[in-house]
Amino acid sequence: MARTKNGAGEPTVIKKYANRRLYDTGRSSYVTLDDLCEMVKDGIDFVVYDAKSGNDITRSVLTQIIVDQESKGENLLPTGFLKNLIGFYGDNIQSIVPGYLEQTLDAFVKNQEQMREQINKSFEGMSPMQGMFPPMPGATNLEEMSRKNMEMFEQTMKMFMPFNSELNDDDDEPKEQKK
Repeated sequence: MARTKNGAGEPTVIKKYANRRLYDTGRSSYVTLDDLCEMVKDGIDFVVYDAKSGNDITRSVLTQIIVDQESKGENLLPTGFLKNLIGFYGDNIQSIVPGYLEQTLDAFVKNQEQMREQINKSFEGMSPMQGMFPPMPGATNLEEMSRKNMEMFEQTMKMFMPFNSELNDDDDEPKEQKK
């Protein structure tokens, strides 16, 4: 089975064996979590099945990739965000959180793609000798997209904060009660 981009054909099947080894059935070779991380970055769709039970374990393997990336110092997830996310497990709002996070991140990604396109258009046709800080004709559009991205991020964080408002952001100690 060939490695495919998202939306094109069937996803690559990865089997995870009891010895924790991952086998890419499309390439007929063993792969690592780092290989799977690169596949995600390259937009290659895959699913991971437990070789013995046949259960789909893609979610837990993707989570493991995130944990590995975070442990390497490539931190994307703030501690407060992780604590708030953990707080949603078992909560009556748990069912809407995944959809909300996915929609918010999709919008963020689309805005980032537009920003990259705008930057690339701004530098098209320019020689390297035109100066270190060339004028950017689309600067107002970039600023607007940046502002919207920041607003969306802040709204997301505010959504999680009411459930963790008793913690002080500086030292994670309970705030003193107001009298």
